[in-house]
Amino acid sequence: AAASVEWENIRNRPAGLDDGDDGLTSVGWSDIQNKPSELNTTLGGLVCGSSEIAIYNGSTWVCGDPGPSPGEYVSSGQSCGPGLIASGFDSTGNLECAAIASGDEVPFLRGKHRVTTLVIGPGDAGFWNSVTVGDDGLPVIAYEANESLYLAQCDDVTCASATVSLIEATGTGDLHASVIIGTDGLPLISYRSSSNADLKIAHCQTVDCATSAKAILESAGNVGEFSSIAIGTDGLGIISYYDRTNGNLKVAHCNTTSCSSAAVTTVDSTGDVGRHTSITIGSDGFALISYYDMSNADLKVAHCTNLTCSTSTVETIDSAGDVGRRTSIAIGIDGRGLISYFDATSNDLKVAHCTNISCSSSTFSSAVTSGGVGDWNSMTIGADGRAIISYYDSFNGALEIAHCADTLCTSATGIDVDATANVGQHSSITIGADGLPLIVYHDIISRNLKVVHCSNTRCVPNMRNR
Repeated sequence: AAASVEWENIRNRPAGLDDGDDGLTSVGWSDIQNKPSELNTTLGGLVCGSSEIAIYNGSTWVCGDPGPSPGEYVSSGQSCGPGLIASGFDSTGNLECAAIASGDEVPFLRGKHRVTTLVIGPGDAGFWNSVTVGDDGLPVIAYEANESLYLAQCDDVTCASATVSLIEATGTGDLHASVIIGTDGLPLISYRSSSNADLKIAHCQTVDCATSAKAILESAGNVGEFSSIAIGTDGLGIISYYDRTNGNLKVAHCNTTSCSSAAVTTVDSTGDVGRHTSITIGSDGFALISYYDMSNADLKVAHCTNLTCSTSTVETIDSAGDVGRRTSIAIGIDGRGLISYFDATSNDLKVAHCTNISCSSSTFSSAVTSGGVGDWNSMTIGADGRAIISYYDSFNGALEIAHCADTLCTSATGIDVDATANVGQHSSITIGADGLPLIVYHDIISRNLKVVHCSNTRCVPNMRNR
């Protein structure tokens, strides 16, 4: 006799048996016995209604209320008792409470800025300031004091105190410092050696610049004023500066990360040009430089067409009156250049917005028109994507901030952030690791370097949530 028969060899099979389930059309997930425990973390055969969602309750999947829709707020009616704080919700929606430890504090946003006298002497401290943020999140400031170049590394993000290092005694005269963080994570400072009228570079060997290596990048004539430094897309420093002997705008492109030497190019030699330079890297990866045309009293822009800036295009951006002193350039969130500068004719702060990457054309506007404002300006892009500008109010002797109303900065709101005595010259602004503006500047009366750490992105003093 046969021990087994293949299914297809059985004759006269009742209808419905061929589906292999003996007439069953479905089996509920909960009716399946001996399921492996790891299957409970999958949806299995769960089917929820149109107003429900699948929710894992810690042991298996169940259907439940989807909760509030986006933008909708629902009160649970739950609260924690005295001495307890809400720490979260469990998987079933019950409020979880925890005791406040003795060392804990409940933080809240304070409305006041932190204004700090950071450096007192020697001599006049806080000329030709330049600030940036290190890879460790701490601001670093290059500045002149007592005819010497110093670097201050802030001890915290608010710069309530700092560690100061002497870089070099530069001699009598303006040193025009500019600082950036190199690809090695160390500060790189361009400056003018006043005693020899040379363009120099200091490559810090520690993050606080306790030691540094100095090099002369150009010594032909009187060079190095109004230096401005950036890091190119090749990872090397690039510096714009003024050649006073020839009245030219020049660029030095570093040959190494430490910038022990550089290739020098004359970018513009038409008339007396190149004062008040500011350099940034455009969205095409090439340098974009704003500067003042002394011969025509115009604002000009040079757009480099290669990494070393050995070739470039030059455009006059604004020629209405005496415009273009104290330029500061940044790239907006639209990828176009944005330039703040001083209109000496009307005593206003102005802003030009480039309409293309090379800035061959632009629109410009008076950002602040109260008169007597805009000198010693410095601009950066805030955490909200809008430009924020620090500048000197010569009428009131105050440091002011202008927060642009839109990405083109067609208008701005000007606010006093420090009006004690006569302060605000040599201002430099950056955005800290906390996303808030940080401004360094000179106190003329006390002859000190001061710092303002803003309490909000717009730098509005005493601002609090209701």
